[in-house]
Amino acid sequence: MSKIKVGVIGASGFVGAELTGILLKHPEVEISGLSSINHVGKAISELYPAFTAQYDQKFEENDTVINRSDILFICLPHGESENLVKQCMDQNKKVVDVGADFRLKNLDVYKGWYGVDVEFPALHEQAVYGLPEMNREEIKRTKLVANPGCYSTSILLGLYPVISKKLVDPGSLIIDAKSGVTGAGKTLSEGTNFAVKNEGFNAYKVATHRHTPEIEEKLNLMGAGEIKVSFVPHLLPVNRGILSTMYVDILDGVDAKSIQPTYENWYEDEPFVTVLKAGKLPDISHVQHSNHCQIGLTIDERTNRLIIVSVIDNMQKGAAGQAVQNFNLMLGIDETKGLSMVAPSF
Repeated sequence: MSKIKVGVIGASGFVGAELTGILLKHPEVEISGLSSINHVGKAISELYPAFTAQYDQKFEENDTVINRSDILFICLPHGESENLVKQCMDQNKKVVDVGADFRLKNLDVYKGWYGVDVEFPALHEQAVYGLPEMNREEIKRTKLVANPGCYSTSILLGLYPVISKKLVDPGSLIIDAKSGVTGAGKTLSEGTNFAVKNEGFNAYKVATHRHTPEIEEKLNLMGAGEIKVSFVPHLLPVNRGILSTMYVDILDGVDAKSIQPTYENWYEDEPFVTVLKAGKLPDISHVQHSNHCQIGLTIDERTNRLIIVSVIDNMQKGAAGQAVQNFNLMLGIDETKGLSMVAPSF
């Protein structure tokens, strides 16, 4: 059986390199090309020495990679994917857009938060939000997947059961989340400089982070209604990992003891989501370098509030790993193929 020809656009960034590493081990994939705007002619091993003697593919122009691929992963900053997606779709290629361009259905909201005009609204209508635990069947049928944001993934997976079952008051929701510095991308900035970030810990983009409308829109689809959330992200002095803590009031009349089994039943058959036993809480080190999400629950009986802690690796389930999970579903492949990574023991 011939392998699927896969191209990675924007392969020189953190997510593109992570994705390339996963695809190299995928038994159904042949990497047909890697593109980069700034590094054409360089080998990926020159930028990321971990590939040395294992994979020395050189970066090429976008058009070259698109033309020889059956399916494309596009790993570019917001505002840079839409025209390339149009080009791919016109050539009947399938696309997983790992950036933000197609995540929001409300295009006015997208423009307001991202400051980008939409040129091809029909493409946005076609795009399926790529959270498999929410949209698995739709992902199987589409040619265009919008890979979720990293914060959004950890938060939505943490809230999905109780929002859908209407066990909590969505209007009371407060979200506190922490990410490793790779979430900021590869571009250098003072805030991610080692001397500044090492032994530091700070909130950033308070009430203005661009994953906010994505979280709100998808919670609405889960049954929360038109809500506004308080979302405060923080930057951890670690390379990778997201820990999101959600605080939400339990509705009157809901038996708090039913919440733990509700989560366990909801995610029982999900290959990449684990609900920890009552009293256990997750740690980002337990999911690093894997496509897994772990969720821990605590009931604050004094306040009748549910506290949800959800952890993922922002480079894996928050980006490249989830992109491959979506790719597998789009191609009718076992969705766990190529994603059997286990977090390091220490």
